[in-house]
Amino acid sequence: MSCVAPSAPSRAEILSLFRSLLRTAQKFSDYNIREYAKRRAIDGFRLNRDVSDPSMASSAYSEGKSQLEVAKRQAVVYSLYAPKVKSVMDVKSR
Repeated sequence: MSCVAPSAPSRAEILSLFRSLLRTAQKFSDYNIREYAKRRAIDGFRLNRDVSDPSMASSAYSEGKSQLEVAKRQAVVYSLYAPKVKSVMDVKSR
C-alpha cells in the first residue's frame, strides 16, 4: 500500500463549503442560533485564511465538512422544536 499525501482542496471547493455553511445557518428559525452559526462559519474561515500547508488545508476542509453535517442535522432538529413566537430581532420594523 502506498501512502498518498492528501491534496489541498481547490478554491472552488472551499468557497462552496463556505456558502453551504452560510446557507445552512439561514435555515435555523431562532435568530440567536442562526447568527451564531453564521458567525462561527465566518470566524472559522478567517482563522484558516493563511493556511498554506496542503495537509493542514485538507484537515481544515474535512473539519469544515463535518461541521456542515452537524449544522444540517441541528437545523432539522431545531425546525422540529421551533419557537412559536418570533424573536424581536426577526420582527420587521415599520
